[in-house]
Amino acid sequence: VEFSDLECPFCKSFHNTLKQIIEEYGPNGKVAWVYRHFPLNIHPKATKEAEATECAAELGGEIKFWEYTDRLFEITPSNNGLDLGLLSVIAKNVGLDEQAFTVCLDSGRHAKTVQEDLEDALNSGGRGTPHTILITRDGKRSDRVAGAQSFEVVRAQIEKLLSE
Repeated sequence: VEFSDLECPFCKSFHNTLKQIIEEYGPNGKVAWVYRHFPLNIHPKATKEAEATECAAELGGEIKFWEYTDRLFEITPSNNGLDLGLLSVIAKNVGLDEQAFTVCLDSGRHAKTVQEDLEDALNSGGRGTPHTILITRDGKRSDRVAGAQSFEVVRAQIEKLLSE
């Protein structure tokens, strides 16, 4: 479970690490990536960006959620640098209905989901981003990934959990 801030430069680099992890472990069903929002106070635009990813999911399902999130991370300069006017452009670029997306985003209907994710991050010990927890299928054992670790570090933690 990754708790992430879409304006965090460390989350931006770690996003690519987790994409590598899924490329290696996802096809055989050994690892699933659960994304949750953790917009930090220092990045006030990140909350609206998180809502935008939820609108992408509402309109296009899981595939569009990931396409939208990937594209947002690709273009954001991080540290609150993304022009929020680009949120609907990103939606159009990933094949979503721009008008429906704008209506969704303007409604604020996903604000509660983002807030609940943020509270879960804090309740699970999150104090910064990215905050990632590795959990086994049985849910009994877990381990934390400390910040934006490299592919090799995350892979070693996963291998350790898989071998237990």
